[in-house]
Amino acid sequence: MTESKPLPPHRLPDNLKRIAVLGTTGAGKSHLAGRFSELLCAPHVEFDRYRFDPDWTMVSDEIYRDRLAEALKGDCWVADGNAPVARDIIWPRATMLVHLDYSISRVLWRLLLRTIRRVVTRQRLWNGNRERLRTQLFTGDSLFLYALKTHWKFRKAIDSDIRRSEYARLRVMRFHSPRETERWLGSMTSRPDVV
Repeated sequence: MTESKPLPPHRLPDNLKRIAVLGTTGAGKSHLAGRFSELLCAPHVEFDRYRFDPDWTMVSDEIYRDRLAEALKGDCWVADGNAPVARDIIWPRATMLVHLDYSISRVLWRLLLRTIRRVVTRQRLWNGNRERLRTQLFTGDSLFLYALKTHWKFRKAIDSDIRRSEYARLRVMRFHSPRETERWLGSMTSRPDVV
């Protein structure tokens, strides 16, 4: 993995000012967005932080949209999440979309490893929430079921929306494997002006 050095905000190409990272639950959106955030010295906006209150209470779409609109007001940010209900807020402000379009088998494997790590370490997530193994494996709220239900639907919706004329100005990067993503990220650290 390439050692990344922060880029001064005044040196950022315009297409790197506001990046939205998309992909199936478990693909690695938050991890990649966090790395981008450090590299670009930009705030990291995790959509789940605005969607879930304590005890995994999901806020209404209206509150979610308002929270995201406020969080994305800045001139420079890196955001992660699909948020179809707020795409009309996110994409018009974004300058680049990064789509982690990995296979469902890769996503499920990554999701399993992430879930085990979070459960074992009792990692606190947004608003004090923690994942529980029982919830992930044996209930209708399982992220594994969610990934299986939404993987192809999100892919189709993203493909369709990217073709809309109002998004033609967006730089779109689509990666089919973590190796492709890492190679591109490595190129950013050495030549951000050509990204």
